[in-house]
Amino acid sequence: MMKTDKKVRGERAGEPRHADVDRPAVAGGKPVRDEFLIFGQPLIGDEEIAEVVATLRSGWLSTGPRTRQFEQDLGRYLGVEHVLGLNSCTAALHLALLSAGVGPGDEVIVPAMTFAATVNVVEHVGARPVFADAAADSYNVDPAAIEACLTPRTKAIIVVHFAGLPCRMDVIAPLAERHGVVLIEDAAHALGTEYHRRKIGTLSDFTCFSFYVTKNVATGEGGALVCRQADADERARIMSLHGMDLGAWQRYSKHGNKHYEVVYPGYKYNLTDLASAIGIHQLKRLDEFIEIRTRYARMMHDLLGDLDTLLLPEVEEQDDRHAWHLYPVMVRPEALTVGRDEVMEAVTRENIGIGVHYRAVPMHKYYREKYGFRRGQFPRAEFISDRTFSLPLQPRMTEADVAQVARAVRRVLVHYAKGPRRSE
Repeated sequence: MMKTDKKVRGERAGEPRHADVDRPAVAGGKPVRDEFLIFGQPLIGDEEIAEVVATLRSGWLSTGPRTRQFEQDLGRYLGVEHVLGLNSCTAALHLALLSAGVGPGDEVIVPAMTFAATVNVVEHVGARPVFADAAADSYNVDPAAIEACLTPRTKAIIVVHFAGLPCRMDVIAPLAERHGVVLIEDAAHALGTEYHRRKIGTLSDFTCFSFYVTKNVATGEGGALVCRQADADERARIMSLHGMDLGAWQRYSKHGNKHYEVVYPGYKYNLTDLASAIGIHQLKRLDEFIEIRTRYARMMHDLLGDLDTLLLPEVEEQDDRHAWHLYPVMVRPEALTVGRDEVMEAVTRENIGIGVHYRAVPMHKYYREKYGFRRGQFPRAEFISDRTFSLPLQPRMTEADVAQVARAVRRVLVHYAKGPRRSE
């Protein structure tokens, strides 16, 4: 993980000069905040609210004209043709695998360090997940580990752009092409991310996005699938709505036809117009949101970069763009008197909402027991999993909020640090 040089001066953001010797709330001190800072809250404006009201008044609440507009707007933003709005990124991942023909007997390479949904969908289609460890200097998957996992049974590779930082697509995409393997990007964290000045969504066979409430574009629940090929998009559209060859917009609008044919035993994965009404206006502000998140991430680096008890997240390369969906940090237990969970509890007591992103998937009960995974098989993912937690980073926050988050983390880590306590 990358750290900034030792320049922290908390008072630049309104923090008291000797804040790091304050007693944390867990030791009887006053919390840094009076009100609890929720970890992930979307910034919803009057435009979103007005569009939702107009949708309610229109009478068309499920998939219809606003979902179609949202798909088209997202396609223009990404510079792609085939965008399918769905009710989650999980649905997008599932449909990508099905559309690619992945099924029983196939293997799919997945990151060991990711959210469980990335892997659960492989189980849903009857294939076997094969885990690749994280890179030595990143939360992202190691391309060398992917290559080591390839077998004649490998049908697909799923990569995750963790926290909004792009994976090494210049290595991974050619690797998939050489081996004739389908490449799927789990871009739940990465709407607006760019790799070598190309937007994520333009680099592989399938790209899956999330519009969950904490994401950079939030619709409450929602997702999208981008397909490179038109025939893959057509298959996914049919499977996304009960396997019918006509959707509701086609069946019930004034130009519709009530007759349809079920050509596949499909699913109920469609995105509603209510959700799309929010997404239309959230998408217009995406670049603004990322700029705010980037500024706050740099503040966090500046305010926390000198702590020897903490490892900060890596930053993008020169020609890349980090979407900063998350700001994950890792504690260094060897430098503390307590572990990660105790640090999290203490930070929460400061009225700061935090999260864990994530526990390595092979360490979860289902995957441990089904595949017999043991500690030590994925050392880098386990290292991250044991130490990581995420700090709030959202456009709804202010710079004063960011300073309070940093102060809370600093006072907790100084309190629990081994050896004499320091002051600035």
